[in-house]
Amino acid sequence: MNYSGNDFSSQILYEDAGILVVNKCAAQVIQTDKQGTYSLAEQVINYLKQQQKNVFCGIVHRLDRPVSGVVVFAKTQSALSNLNQQFQNRQVRKTYWAIVKNKPMQERDTLVHFVKKNEKQNKSYIVENLDVDVLRAELNYRILAASERYYLLEVNPKTGRHHQIRLQLSAIGCPIKGDLKYGFDRSNKDSSISLHAKEISFIHPSKNEPIVLTACVPQDPLWQFFQTTVEGDL
Repeated sequence: MNYSGNDFSSQILYEDAGILVVNKCAAQVIQTDKQGTYSLAEQVINYLKQQQKNVFCGIVHRLDRPVSGVVVFAKTQSALSNLNQQFQNRQVRKTYWAIVKNKPMQERDTLVHFVKKNEKQNKSYIVENLDVDVLRAELNYRILAASERYYLLEVNPKTGRHHQIRLQLSAIGCPIKGDLKYGFDRSNKDSSISLHAKEISFIHPSKNEPIVLTACVPQDPLWQFFQTTVEGDL
């Protein structure tokens, strides 16, 4: 898929002198990988170079390659430092939508697990023994809508652990649609997983006021069904 030119412009959710916010497609990587894949960060740099010669592109946070949704980039070092501090202080609120096949036992709940990352497998596991590399993972979820075969969950992670949402939903018997790594039985046709970073809110690094940014769901019939269903319930 080509992510250059007008295609990229359509992904931009917000831009000013300090930040650029993009709706990431599921196939995109944030940073160039070992295979040299053209990354979203490179796209941002090339876009900014069309406006000025000297550009800065700070990666504030990341999404897994098969995940879509809102991503924030900093256009100045001061903005990057400010946003990094907000993430460290847990002042940034992120909301995800996840499509799962199985209905959770609770309509809404808080999940707490202790997790450990396996670097070689690029996968995280829930563990009982609290070793040195074990981290606490916490999220809140609630059921937003249902179709004939699937459920839409709204998820608010309280911590930012590796593959946290994917792992924790799988742990309660609700693996995300398409996520073979964490227990779903088949992949999505486009190799995505049905996890979308729907919304992010933080304090603007220069204006010092709250900002909330929302990313449209992918152009997929199931995603569009859930989007319409939720909007109809509001």
